[in-house]
Amino acid sequence: MSKLTTHVLDTSAGRPAAGVRIDVYAERDGAWQALGSVRTNDDGRVDAPLLQGAQWARGRYRLVFHVGDYFRARGHGAPQPAFLEQVPIEFGVSDPQAHYHVPLLVTPWSYSTYRGS
Repeated sequence: MSKLTTHVLDTSAGRPAAGVRIDVYAERDGAWQALGSVRTNDDGRVDAPLLQGAQWARGRYRLVFHVGDYFRARGHGAPQPAFLEQVPIEFGVSDPQAHYHVPLLVTPWSYSTYRGS
């Protein structure tokens, strides 16, 4: 099934990152268009695909993960300003018939991502 999904793991705590706000954008005619915002559930995932159907097409996309808010809400003693406030991940979709899974593994000091399944 063609769709976009994600999940967020707090690797500093070894658990899913619940409550992380994620803003979803698509590049349309050379400008970023906001498509919506979601929050991760207790499993660090969102309850439905971020995009599917007519919104899911060949092109460029951006997910912005608001990790600074997440770590502050958990009482992480990071200095202010936080080293990571938002993590933007921009990626291209060449096959809109495929499932793209873009996870975020994050600590207050680092992050990584990959195209999952």
